[in-house]
Amino acid sequence: MAELNVLGFHAGSSVLHQLDVRFKLIFLVVISLTSLNAFVPSLSLLTLVLMVSLIHAGLPLKMALKDLRYVFLLLLFVFIARSLSVPGSPVVEFKAVSVTREGLYEGVIVCWRLVIVIMTGLSFVLTTRSSEIKAAVEWMLKPFPWIPAKRIATMMSLVVRFIPIIFEQAKKTMEAQRARGVEDRKNPAYRLKMLGIPLMRRIFERADKLVLAMEARCYSENRTDSRLSSGFKDWIALIGVVCLCLIIIL
Repeated sequence: MAELNVLGFHAGSSVLHQLDVRFKLIFLVVISLTSLNAFVPSLSLLTLVLMVSLIHAGLPLKMALKDLRYVFLLLLFVFIARSLSVPGSPVVEFKAVSVTREGLYEGVIVCWRLVIVIMTGLSFVLTTRSSEIKAAVEWMLKPFPWIPAKRIATMMSLVVRFIPIIFEQAKKTMEAQRARGVEDRKNPAYRLKMLGIPLMRRIFERADKLVLAMEARCYSENRTDSRLSSGFKDWIALIGVVCLCLIIIL
């Protein structure tokens, strides 16, 4: 069984847990798109609102920092790339390479926007069951007759359910490689190969076991899904998110 991690559902009684999943999907899209055109004051406001929401939803901060450490490493590469690629007033120069003031600013803004998108997605995954995601995706795709809504919804729910399992398997594989002294090898390509190949093999094995388990239980797309219902809180939250986004845009 997968260990509890920040990329899976955490049971709770917060306002985010109580909201209709269809509204949360709308919030996810609207806030993410709004953040792409936001700057320092707007990003500060969004960060404050999302941090309060995540803490209220019961986000384990230590676990989040641990599980997302590779995401932060990716953000560092993005920051360095923007700092070196944007022309402007040089701050540090070394031969043909220069770090510009404009590049540093652009790097901070781009990484900050990506953090907002990550926090928004994290708040959605943290407070939403995979069965609810399946029901919401199917509800949204049902009006389109040429789209297999049930199949796509099932795939989406399985992807969300599999993310914590992939991280758990990656952790076990890294621990096994560390016990065998693979990390002492200086060749990064060799270390990547020794991590990637066993990890992919075990992930596909878990996927095959899942398929066999579903077939053994006579799984069918025609099954009873979670009941979706909206209430007064959902519409109040929608008005609040729309007002927030309008303030940021204007």
